[in-house]
Amino acid sequence: MTNFCIPQEITDYLAELDAFIEAEIKPLEQADDNIRFFDHRREHARTDWDNQGLPREEWEELLSEMRRRADAAGHYRFALPTEYGGKNGSNLAMACIREHLAAKGLGLHNDLQNESSIVGNLVQPLMVRDFGTDAQREEFIPKMLTGEMLWTFGLTEEDHGSDATWMKTRAVPETRNGVSGWTINGNKMWTTGSHVATHCMVFARHSGKDGSAKGIGCFLVPYDSEGVEIGEYLWTFNMPTDHPKVTFTNVWIPQDAVLGDVDLGLAAAQHFVHENRIRQAASSLGAAQYCIDQSVQYAKDRTPFGKPLAVNQAIQFPLVELHTEAAMLRALIYETAAAMDSMPKPEVAKRLSDRIAMCNYRANRLVCDAADRAMQVHGGIGYSRHKPFEHIYRHHRRYRITEGAEEIQMRKVAGHMFGFLSGK
Repeated sequence: MTNFCIPQEITDYLAELDAFIEAEIKPLEQADDNIRFFDHRREHARTDWDNQGLPREEWEELLSEMRRRADAAGHYRFALPTEYGGKNGSNLAMACIREHLAAKGLGLHNDLQNESSIVGNLVQPLMVRDFGTDAQREEFIPKMLTGEMLWTFGLTEEDHGSDATWMKTRAVPETRNGVSGWTINGNKMWTTGSHVATHCMVFARHSGKDGSAKGIGCFLVPYDSEGVEIGEYLWTFNMPTDHPKVTFTNVWIPQDAVLGDVDLGLAAAQHFVHENRIRQAASSLGAAQYCIDQSVQYAKDRTPFGKPLAVNQAIQFPLVELHTEAAMLRALIYETAAAMDSMPKPEVAKRLSDRIAMCNYRANRLVCDAADRAMQVHGGIGYSRHKPFEHIYRHHRRYRITEGAEEIQMRKVAGHMFGFLSGK
């Protein structure tokens, strides 16, 4: 591992973000009792329990106002190219930002549950840029950036999760009223955001054999299409929920509602997987460091039996272990992100996917361990909702499953180690 230094322009930008948070976001967080969305009332304040457990409107309105202010200040689109109002943010810069914001703890600047931040991830406009037709780019991207067009991701099915190549959802060619198109039948689940989305990216097989990546298309289905039905919203470990099941019954879309090569739709699904995983790793690292730092401070301040908790090695050593792993992960995440910036995407997939998987699964495991340890160090108050550790744990626990289950990522690393991948 080389001695890695963060470029000065990134450090300067983190300070700029801090100033923006203090000037614009913190006052908004404190206004009109908005702090209820972040203190011990957060789960109830956010959740409309009598409406399928969906997010309350006032909660989503607050997040929208945060994003509006961040966009007006030039931060929200940071990772996008300048042609879309962004700053060409690098993978290294995004990793630094995601860690920095998560390390601040709970707040409107970077909400964990919604992955809603003053610096947006915003990969879908880039998917349209890289896979869409000229007409799709012209129509979709501006609407996506303003929030007029919102897409969900319809890949997982009840009977098929990690291996999408065995999905049962089917698309068949059909011409209606002289217009060529596709008729889709099947189901999806975990289609996050369906309660407000305009379109679903439905991945469906139209040819080829089960188990083959070829023959699966990415079909852009409007939610108001006849035959689309949003079903049960699945209540989760962390509430509110916006994760429903969706069924598609004889849903017809025109030929121009396909994103990319109709035979290679999974390429669109995988297009930003490495960027997402390194950013999520950085976010988990930041949240883990927050738990560690809070625990260290509490151990210094708390004085049972006439002496600080911090003098006890039973308190020190577990936190030392976590702090050490955080330091090692930080070095690996930053160096890997910088390496991603030095090569084209196909090379990233070939040369760095194992290191990205290492960063992601270990960081997601670390934050769960750190949150659990923080509860233990803080005792009864740590277990309560008056501290944020239970919320951090409940949120980040999902990433050991959803960002590519850690077993899948470990298999990726093993494939590189033992020569089953990359032609070794």
